[in-house]
Formats: sequence, C-alpha cells, structure tokens
Amino acid sequence: MNKDATIKELTRQMHELVKSKGWYEKDSKRPQTPRNLAISLAIEAAEVLEHFQFGGEIKDQDELGSELADVTLYLLQLASVSGIDLEKAVFQKIEVNKMREWDKER
Repeated sequence: MNKDATIKELTRQMHELVKSKGWYEKDSKRPQTPRNLAISLAIEAAEVLEHFQFGGEIKDQDELGSELADVTLYLLQLASVSGIDLEKAVFQKIEVNKMREWDKER
C-alpha cells in the first residue's frame, strides 16, 4: 500500500480492479457508464450519511472509512470515463473558491 499514491495511481488501480471483474465488457451486468457511475456515487455518499443518521458521533471508523473509499473510487472512475482530469479540476476549484465569499450578508 502506497500512502502517497497520486490520483492517477489510484485511478489506474481502480481501472485494473474494474477490468479484472469484467465490468468494462460490452455484455457486463454492471455497465460502467457515466450515468451508472453517478448513480452509484450518490448511493455510496448516502451510505456515508447512514453513519450519522441518529447522532453526530462516529461509531465505527473502519466502516465509515470503507464507505468513503467507495465514494472515492466511484468519483475517480466517473471522472476518468468522462474524460475529466480530476486533479486539474480540484486545483481549479480551489482557486475559484479562494475568490468566493461565504457567510457574507447581502
């Protein structure tokens, strides 16, 4: 396990896993389309919320970590199959957010 893996390396490993499961095949029962990946991403994000459904404390950090990993993997795959350089998009969004103002009265 490489704790300093880049987005590109994580994406490469995610593609290896998906390919090894046959999910990129035309006859796959799990077509890896942007639509399907976006739906899966939203479902996994909702599963993160389950950990906070009846309280604000994290009861099982390993389970929460597993759900966050699922969200990350779907996000990486959605960006990749959509032709989006996620690393570039993240840095661009950080720059945009530096100029934004929140909590300012109108």
